[in-house]
This record gives sequence, C-alpha cells and structure tokens, in this order.
Amino acid sequence: MEPNIIGVAMTNSTSSYLEQQLERRFNVFKLWECPTLDPDTAKSIRAVVCNTQAGADADLIDSLPALEMVATFSVGLDKVDLKKCMEKGIRVTNTPNVLTEDVADAAIGLAIAVLRRICECDRFVRSGSWLSREFGLTTKFSGKPIGIIGLGRIGSAIAKRAQAFGCTINYFSRTVKHHLTDYKYFPTPLELAKNSQIMFVSCALTKETKHIVNREVLDALGPNGILINVGRGAHVDQSELISALLEGRLGGAGLDVFENEPHVPEQLIHELQDKTVLLPHVGSDTIDTNIAMADLVIANLEAHFKNQPLITPQCYHRSRV
Repeated sequence: MEPNIIGVAMTNSTSSYLEQQLERRFNVFKLWECPTLDPDTAKSIRAVVCNTQAGADADLIDSLPALEMVATFSVGLDKVDLKKCMEKGIRVTNTPNVLTEDVADAAIGLAIAVLRRICECDRFVRSGSWLSREFGLTTKFSGKPIGIIGLGRIGSAIAKRAQAFGCTINYFSRTVKHHLTDYKYFPTPLELAKNSQIMFVSCALTKETKHIVNREVLDALGPNGILINVGRGAHVDQSELISALLEGRLGGAGLDVFENEPHVPEQLIHELQDKTVLLPHVGSDTIDTNIAMADLVIANLEAHFKNQPLITPQCYHRSRV
C-alpha cells in the first residue's frame, strides 16, 4: 500500500488524532468541508470513515463508484446503510470492545447522579441556598434491582459494576445467557421493567429495538423508577419519556443519547432539569478510548488495503439485542 495514494473520505470531524493518522497514510477528503465531490474525486475514494453523527447512507455509497469499505468510528452500525453495503459487496467495520468500559462507567455514573441528585446538589451549593436551608434526602443506588436491555459487551460490563454495589441483575436480551446463573432473564422489556427499579438501555439500534422503551415500559418502571439510556436515542420513545417525567409516572432519567441529536427538547433542558441528567453523547469520549478507537479504524483500513483479515469485520444480517 503506497501512502497518500488511496482515497479515503471522512464524513465529519470526529477526532483530531484520527484525522492526523489518516492523513499520514491516505489521501483524505473531508466531506464537511466539501460535501460535493467532482466525478474524478468520487472515483478515487475507496473507503469512508464515518461515525454516529454523520454516517454512510445509500446516497453517499452510490456516489462513490470505487467504494470498497466503510469504517465507522463507533460500535453502533445504525448510521451505516448495511443493506446497501451488502448489495454492493462493501466491507464494514466498527470499533467494539475498546469503548465498553468507558460507556459502562458512564452508565453507572448517570444512575448515581440521578438517584443522588448530584447535579441539583451542585446547583444548590453554588446558588448559596445551603446558607438558609438543608438540601433534603435522596435515593441510594446500592442494593437496587436493576434491569438491562441488551446483555452484550456494554450491558455485561454494566451488570458487573452494578453487582459490585449489591444490586440484583435482571435482563432482557435476544437470547438467554444460560451461563449467567446470578442474573435473571425476562422475556420482554415490559416484564423486565415490572421487576426493576433502574433500567439501563445498552442494545444495538435496529428496526426491532426502535422505541423498545415505550409508554407501557415507562409506566411499569413507575414513579420510583429510573431510566438510563447509553444506547441510542431512538431506543426510547422520547415524547412518552417526557410525558412520564412531567406527570410523575417515572422518577427520573439519565440520558447520553437523544432522538434528534444534537437537538434536545426544551422540556428536558428546563422543566425537567431536577429529574434528569443529560450528557452530549460522550459515554465513550475519554482520551484513552478516543485513541484506541482511532487506532482500530486505522488497523482495519490498513488490513483491507493489504489484503489481510479485518480486525473487526461485521456480520450485519441479523439484529443484536
């Protein structure tokens, strides 16, 4: 592979480290700077690097006649048109494993922040309110029954952490994990919610899992229940979540993802600030993980162009929960 000859398109600016590493090896085209490519440039692009903000849809794929590979700087594949890639024989890779620990840490952090009202406590101190009154009681995390939708890498890491807090672990997944005898399986998200106080969403986004958390599930969690979403915004019916929180049918929510990012409903930002903790989709955004993800993207690209086995090839013909 001759450096800087192979054309690689980036859909948006994700990581300065990734950009630097790509530019050292490939002829990089930054689509956010020049969204319209001339025909000769389009024919020179053999790979696309995308992420959760700007993926590889059918229009982009069809516009690049020499495209061989899509490498997403994420675990989730929902922003890649997998059907189109399969039809055209385009290889797809993602970045699993390297971000598991960070996302699981963020999920537990969100749960504790919501239950202990940490953000509200911070505002209380900074406003000077402590000088005139006590803050009031909060709710502990330890020992609570938790439910996890999606017991894959991230879901399992969340379970491991919650177990250390003495929590009982319930889960819903595409298959029963028979080897996990300490965890209890429930056949539907609704049954899971009925038996859990804190629900974590950590599954892949597919047609089957869109709005997997609906009004029924939220009502089953109840007024003392907490929802934590570190999966994708579309896993949760956002309008129903807001209604449940406003009406007191749900106790609180910790959200790293939203349905129409980066746009967040005003009600979540203002009216529900004491019931929610909001993150700007940064569950995996640590310096260490950013570098590790970028290195994996590079390793997959280099393997492809050297005709070597991909590091993380994707089997994208089935849904994963």
